[in-house]
Amino acid sequence: MQPVFIYTEASPNPNSMKFVFNFELVPQGLSFDYPDLAATQAEGKSSPLAGDLFQFPFVQRVFLASNFVTLTKDDTTDWGEVILDTKQFLKIYFEENHPVFEQKTVERNTTIVDTDSPTVRQIKTVLDDYVRPAVESDGGAISFHSFEEETGVVKVLLQGSCSGCPSSTLTLKAGIQNLLTQMVPTVKEVVAEGV
Repeated sequence: MQPVFIYTEASPNPNSMKFVFNFELVPQGLSFDYPDLAATQAEGKSSPLAGDLFQFPFVQRVFLASNFVTLTKDDTTDWGEVILDTKQFLKIYFEENHPVFEQKTVERNTTIVDTDSPTVRQIKTVLDDYVRPAVESDGGAISFHSFEEETGVVKVLLQGSCSGCPSSTLTLKAGIQNLLTQMVPTVKEVVAEGV
C-alpha cells in the first residue's frame, strides 16, 4: 500500500477547498460533480467516497477529478474548524482501501466519442490541453457540452469550485472565450450551461 499524502489549496471560491492527493482518483479527462447526496447514488456516477463526504454536515457539494476532491461548504462553517478532521477522514478512507467509485461507474464513463465533428474534436482538444489544467488548479473542472455550428456558440459545463464562483463568468468570457475564438475560428461565443 502506498502512503497517502493530502494537502489543501484554497480556490477562488471562498466556500470551496481543494484536497489534493499523491495519486490519481479519477481517470484522465473525467470529472464527477455531486450537488447533493442523492447524486452520489445515480446510475453511472455512483461514488461511495462522495456519499461518505456528505455525512459531514457542512458539505454542500463534492467534486472529484484527476488527483483531487473539491468540497464546497455552507456559508456558516469556517474552514479552519473542519479542515483537519476532513483530511484525517480522507487519509483513513484511502489507507483502508475504500473505493472512490463503484466499478460500473468506471466502466460506463469515457471521454472518447467517435461521432464528434472535426470542429468539436478541435474544441475538446483546446479545452483539454489549455483550459482544463488551469481550471483544475483552482479546484474546478470544465467539460464540453455542445457546439452549435450555425451560431458558433460553444456550451461548457463548469463544475467543482467553478460552480457558483464569482470569478467564473470573467474567466469564461475573458479567458476561455478569447482562447477558443482565436484557436478555433468557427467559435464565436462560449457560454456556461446550467450555471
